[in-house]
Amino acid sequence: MKIEELKQAVDELDKNKAAMTAQLDKFAPTDLLFFFSDKPELYCIQQQKWQPILDWAKDILQTELVVTNSLSVPKNDDLPDALHNMAKKISSKEFCAWYAAALNMRSVILGLALVMGKITAMQAAELAALEELWQNEKWGEDELELQKRQAKADELKVIEEFCQLCAM
Repeated sequence: MKIEELKQAVDELDKNKAAMTAQLDKFAPTDLLFFFSDKPELYCIQQQKWQPILDWAKDILQTELVVTNSLSVPKNDDLPDALHNMAKKISSKEFCAWYAAALNMRSVILGLALVMGKITAMQAAELAALEELWQNEKWGEDELELQKRQAKADELKVIEEFCQLCAM
């Protein structure tokens, strides 16, 4: 992803915002940060690294966020309304960056934290790949997965730079 692509998305937002919002709504219930591990060691790491972001998101979205350590999707019934309210509050540029970041990380929460400056692109990439990084420590690095993770991190850096340019 390039900054020009984000600028083009902003230009085309009027005709695409409903579809983009619907896509965020569709995968928000299965946000990466809502699913903690049932492995105690990984759970502790997730608790340490993800919980501060979840607490921040609860405050900024003004809604409770339920998490689980099972495969059952947690009931976050107020989340769609909270996301719609946030989408109305932020600029078109921020919305497009949020959308791109959320798709990249499978997390509307991490995407929003990146766009709002709560975390950096590097932190976002690490948080989004937390379980994979933990597994790599146990079993070793997979070269192809490393390349995929780097490509996602590079895209998040572009999104971060776009947000910084928009703030000027």
